[in-house]
Amino acid sequence: MIKKLEHSNEELARQIYKVFQRSYKIEAELIGAHEFPPLSRSIHGIKNANTFFNGLYEADRLAGVIEVAIRGEHLEIDSLTVDPTYFKKGIGSQLINYVLTQFEYTTAIVETAVVNELAINLYKKHGFVVFKQWTPSHGIPKVAMSIQRPIIHLSH
Repeated sequence: MIKKLEHSNEELARQIYKVFQRSYKIEAELIGAHEFPPLSRSIHGIKNANTFFNGLYEADRLAGVIEVAIRGEHLEIDSLTVDPTYFKKGIGSQLINYVLTQFEYTTAIVETAVVNELAINLYKKHGFVVFKQWTPSHGIPKVAMSIQRPIIHLSH
């Protein structure tokens, strides 16, 4: 079951933090990053984030988290993490589908490491296409991907 997470709640922020830490440690290893910015995120930072968190639960345990921001007409996927216990069960896909259907936007955008082929392929499966590559100051080459929501014209 997917539901909105009230991340300002201390206990929920701790649960989100735990999923982030477990998932991002594996991603850091996968991409060969010794210093991976998402791992430095604190419970306090999660509690005070100006974003929306949604979580997928398996047997009352938080199995995956997607964090999004709405900026004008853009939906930004700021993080998508799955607890390693639940890898390869389609949780990432379910969370992506959920946000793409639950929020109003014209363009959805996500960024990931260039070498994170698993994430890139997952987003491509949902219709995202690469539109930019660059290397930020932390030194991990990144790729940005987007998907356009079709514009529906209503006839009278």
